[in-house]
Amino acid sequence: MRYAAPRCLDAGEAALVVEFGDSVDPAINAEALALDAALRAAPLAGIVETVPTYRSLMIHYDPLALTRAALVAHVEALERAAPARAAASVRWIIPCCYAPPHGEDIAAAGEALSLSPSQVAALHSGSDYRAYMYGFAPGWCYLGGLPSALAVPRRASPRGPTPRGAVLIGGGLSLIGADPMPTGWYVLGRTPERMFAPERDPSFFVEVGDALRFEPIDEATFRALEQKSACGEMIARRETMT
Repeated sequence: MRYAAPRCLDAGEAALVVEFGDSVDPAINAEALALDAALRAAPLAGIVETVPTYRSLMIHYDPLALTRAALVAHVEALERAAPARAAASVRWIIPCCYAPPHGEDIAAAGEALSLSPSQVAALHSGSDYRAYMYGFAPGWCYLGGLPSALAVPRRASPRGPTPRGAVLIGGGLSLIGADPMPTGWYVLGRTPERMFAPERDPSFFVEVGDALRFEPIDEATFRALEQKSACGEMIARRETMT
């Protein structure tokens, strides 16, 4: 649900969270990104960093340089000006291998959903996703747009570390993990693309608000692309949306 007006909530003494709603929704996320863009276009001394999420924008600030009241007033003024909400203009095509050994949990997820592994892969790769946020760890890209048929609950207890580039589902969302990490999500496959590369400019090539689609590949193609990725080559394809 979208709130009638944004809510400004304190997160400690040096951060303000501006909430726009209580659900994962493209329109709500677009409002958070519009405020983020407006703050960058009209910077206020004392703002340290902004962090967009599914439904809010966290604004880290220096309370010795900027008061909460002044920050809230600035945010409210920007909101009254109705910052433009840009539609996604870029779609990334991300290669993903759903076959063994990469689809570690695809059979388990399919069993929970009464679907075969091939049906799970077809449904997952047949949808367009929205990059809502990065979180949990650098490069972990959270995606909305998962088909309802794949809305499996997360595991009751975490599984062991995921492989680098794991493509996961859980709780009605999809996710690309950058590095090995324990998680309660199901690993459907793996991409040879690096979602986070500190030496690359930009380090995160998918921007929040971008569209994304997975392209199924076989094991041989995965290995070939993995070698290219290891040499610094970007293997995801960028498409301009009209």
